[in-house]
Amino acid sequence: MSDLTQDRLKELLHYESNTGIFTWRVSRRGTKGIHKQAGTLHRSGYRYVFAFGHKLAEHRLAWLYLYGALPPNEIDHLNGVKDDNRASNIRLATRQENMQNIRINKVGVSGKIGVVWHKAANKWAANIKVGGKVKHLGVFSDVETAAKARSCAEVTYYPFKVQA
Repeated sequence: MSDLTQDRLKELLHYESNTGIFTWRVSRRGTKGIHKQAGTLHRSGYRYVFAFGHKLAEHRLAWLYLYGALPPNEIDHLNGVKDDNRASNIRLATRQENMQNIRINKVGVSGKIGVVWHKAANKWAANIKVGGKVKHLGVFSDVETAAKARSCAEVTYYPFKVQA
């Protein structure tokens, strides 16, 4: 993709940084036309544009459009919405940082992330994964105290996570 530069991208597409939407500047075969929204929503939740002979993620194109270079690693969406490509919602991240800010859909019996029932202790245990290993934070009489311990640990161990 050596032909993909900020200047070439700006000739082909317009990016509105407040909305995160790309629109076509030129008419191309297979597109909706000039000033129409570019790209399509993929089942993964990300938006992609087919240009320069490749399917390109819009969040990566937004970075190129704004800063003049493709991101060296990953792009994190602060609010967790994969197709929200507003300039204020994207930031550079390593893989490890990006994983700190994921939204978890499934939680166990406790209903809290990182809190499980410790059968031997007959209490709730709080855990957090750090550097690929599970770190035990302690056992607690109630779910809420265990969840608070987990939340405090996230501040320490997951500095990249957007705290709710």
